[in-house]
Amino acid sequence: MAHSKRGPRPASKRQLRVGEELRHIIASVLARDLIHDPDVAGASVTITEVKPSPDMRNATVYVTTLGGVNEDVVIAGLNRTSAVIQAEMGRQLTMKFTPRLSFKKDDSFDYGSHIDALIRKNKTPEESQ
Repeated sequence: MAHSKRGPRPASKRQLRVGEELRHIIASVLARDLIHDPDVAGASVTITEVKPSPDMRNATVYVTTLGGVNEDVVIAGLNRTSAVIQAEMGRQLTMKFTPRLSFKKDDSFDYGSHIDALIRKNKTPEESQ
């Protein structure tokens, strides 16, 4: 029997809606300075995207720091304090389960800049006029 190769399934409408709701809640928790970890406190963090798993029990939170300063240290701090963020999310969500959070660096901006640089490098002089 032949198996078709499929990539990851696209997110459902519910996953997209829940992800956006989680993004807003996490951003508000960070804005209220509820995190007392020294690596996170005072850091300017942007939550770029939240991707819940299909069963909504886990969520990957993509973050970036202002200017990329101390990004790895801040992300490690966010992962250490994820229980505090999850507890606050549980108070604001109406879902059956509060997703377990995993924070990761958002590489999409770096990737976009790389692609843009490649496009600019490969332009001929006539195209740039």
